[in-house]
Amino acid sequence: MTEVEDMSCEESDCMDSLQNPGKGEVEESLLLLANVALAPPCGDEAACACDPEACSSVVEGSLQSMQIQLQFLMSKADDLQDCLVSGQWHLEREALASAVPEFIYTCQPFFNHLESMARCTVSQLTLPFDMYTQLLDLSQQLCDRLQQLVITYASYNVLCLDDTEPNSVSHFCIGQFHLGQLRLTTFLYCKPTPYLARVDTGIYKCMRWNVDRLRDEQQEQQADVEQGGESETETVGDTEFYFLCCEDIPVSEADEKIQDVPHCSVVRLWSIGQWVQVKPDPETEDIYDWILCDIPQASYERLLLLGSDEPSSCKATDFLQQLLLSQQTE
Repeated sequence: MTEVEDMSCEESDCMDSLQNPGKGEVEESLLLLANVALAPPCGDEAACACDPEACSSVVEGSLQSMQIQLQFLMSKADDLQDCLVSGQWHLEREALASAVPEFIYTCQPFFNHLESMARCTVSQLTLPFDMYTQLLDLSQQLCDRLQQLVITYASYNVLCLDDTEPNSVSHFCIGQFHLGQLRLTTFLYCKPTPYLARVDTGIYKCMRWNVDRLRDEQQEQQADVEQGGESETETVGDTEFYFLCCEDIPVSEADEKIQDVPHCSVVRLWSIGQWVQVKPDPETEDIYDWILCDIPQASYERLLLLGSDEPSSCKATDFLQQLLLSQQTE
């Protein structure tokens, strides 16, 4: 068999695996993901309430399982990238374009479990710092790999990162967890994206958090939801939107806001802020104001200035979590 024929066979096998995965492989994937989705958010809550050491042991065992599952998901991401760079990706463009969003969707239970376990406040459990960092490191590894995968596919024009396009993969969900009466869902943008679609504000969004406020009685259902079931709870009032954003500012202006800026004409500063609705008027009761507004407009209210160093997605969520907790105690 010639080298060209051998390469052609490899490409055919690659696409067959995307379109017609083997029964055993599918069952293995579903089993691993089901284990993540169904595991309690903080291990055995009865053990947690009575014995912190027992709870730490449960979390440590779950951590080992999550490490194995991370390896599985990372290998699947590698397979998808291998399919792309195998040589004749343009022949199966549609299959590849749908494979990546589908794969990212299957990663959601993994992200949800890690986030809810590491940031859990239901059982009043404080994880040892090393376990906390290990759990979030697993989440960060998969987050970075998926972002790299999407950007690589976009570089081949298989996926679109334009936030204004309906079929774009400009961002994806990287976990959901509860913080008291708040439910936070985190999204990562694959590249800095204009804060507003049709207005040049000079501000670019890199992460978004949807913060839902839950009714008190719904908190009793929280544990069941975090164990893998889809949330049936309703939010009270409007969902609040927070963003991690960056903007390039002349050093003369930036120096007034933060010290030790780089010696250059422009510095990129990072901040966390909130979406403040401008159009349509959030207080309006006229439904036609919303129907006739194709793209809502808002201002950006900076709440935390983080400096010139880009935070990781996990660290940025840490900052927002601290901010929301401080608001609850005021």
